[in-house]
Amino acid sequence: MAAIRDQAEGDGIRTFPFPADLAVGGVGMQIGPMGTDRTWHADAPLHRVHRIDFHVVMLFTDGPVRHMIDFAEYQADAGDLLWIRPGQVHRFSRESVYRGTVLTMQPGFLPRATVEAAGLYRYDLPPLLHPDPAQLTALQAGLDQLRREYEDTATLPLSLHTAVLRHTLTACLLRLAHLAASSAETSRGHTDSTFTRFRDAVEQGFPTNHSVSAYADALGYSRRTLVRAVRAATGETPKGFIDKRVVLEAKRLLAHTDLPIGRVGAAVGFPDAANFSKFFHLHTGQTPVAFRAELR
Repeated sequence: MAAIRDQAEGDGIRTFPFPADLAVGGVGMQIGPMGTDRTWHADAPLHRVHRIDFHVVMLFTDGPVRHMIDFAEYQADAGDLLWIRPGQVHRFSRESVYRGTVLTMQPGFLPRATVEAAGLYRYDLPPLLHPDPAQLTALQAGLDQLRREYEDTATLPLSLHTAVLRHTLTACLLRLAHLAASSAETSRGHTDSTFTRFRDAVEQGFPTNHSVSAYADALGYSRRTLVRAVRAATGETPKGFIDKRVVLEAKRLLAHTDLPIGRVGAAVGFPDAANFSKFFHLHTGQTPVAFRAELR
């Protein structure tokens, strides 16, 4: 993820950082009610596409709310959650009223074991979650407890206060991660370690490597094994999965920057601008120029 963020910043995309100055006690998280005056950064264009480098979890008590994440529109109703991960492009809706609880957290606030157990970088998991009544009750109770601990800065010294927040946040995230993983398994089937390794390799390598065989060789799998694992996890071929990730990053660059089309193509592995335009049109039905014009 860091490599992609570096690449994005080098191409002129402005990524809004976690607003540590707004957090109570300066800790690496915030939790509170959603409202029309909510902002991640003084200059963040909430109603235009933008990206952030921290996690956002929104639990809605009213709806429907329409929210764009990575160029897909999601409709959340009361009792639903949206989980936006670092680097994902998103946009708030002017027409929707956001009511409920919002949790934001800096990636480095939690230890690595928790990050891995909670799947904080599982970009293959769905951002929109629909907890059942029992799950919703448990999640709401966990978030309420987390908010009480977050706002109570008088009971404990800062070091212990921060430790309690980490433990309480971990419990909330493990519940949330279980819900996200269960939702993905229900719709796509079990995701095994073969796909997990492939997904992580693609996330690091897609700007320069679009070859299924190259990924298979690097990971030590046969092409057939990789095809089976990716299809079981996503319903797609490995090539389709790679192409989808390339298209997503191209859309991000087209939306966020004024880079010439040729440079956008080069940033996602197409040195020839004409080949990039053909690829983009094949997968989106639009030229890069037309896609950018729709967002301006």
